[in-house]
Amino acid sequence: MPDTRDDIRDDAPLTTAKHGDALDEAKAALVEDRGDSLVGRSVTINRPRAELYAFWRDFARLPAFMENVERVDMLDERTSHWVVKAPGGRTVEWDAVITEDRPGELIAWASTEGADVPNSGRIDFRDAGERGTVVTATILYDPPAGLLGKLIARMFQREPAIQARRDLRRFKQLMETGEIATAARNRRELEEEEEG
Repeated sequence: MPDTRDDIRDDAPLTTAKHGDALDEAKAALVEDRGDSLVGRSVTINRPRAELYAFWRDFARLPAFMENVERVDMLDERTSHWVVKAPGGRTVEWDAVITEDRPGELIAWASTEGADVPNSGRIDFRDAGERGTVVTATILYDPPAGLLGKLIARMFQREPAIQARRDLRRFKQLMETGEIATAARNRRELEEEEEG
């Protein structure tokens, strides 16, 4: 039996689909509408779905691979406080509440009222057979200072579309190899070179 358009599903997030209803479909997949800028990124990681979900669900570990996240403090089982680097050396903060949590499948959240950056989103974990798991991040947000803020963030490489791609790549490296590759030398390496 031939595949119909509805039967075809690839690794790409809904936000990259070619058909016209993709944006509406991606927004509808989010539990809360918190913003007007939509970002969707996917990566295939050669690890079991349950393992990836468990790592991600411990939000305090997210700064290990999310470059601009300074810290995530768990306030209770469903509420977290985020501190994130912003352009110009500042930070932005917000509280987020988990709106849906299906172990091994997805985590959805929405920022609470008064967030510096109103946002909502979801992380989906889907089997990819022998290749491991497809992890898809879909984020809806309002950049601080609107369009101007988005342009400034892009100049400083802190725009969520850029950062989501980098963070998912870093998550893949961490989960597959146990470390994140970097071209930069850290302080300890520089000190060892100076001593040697």
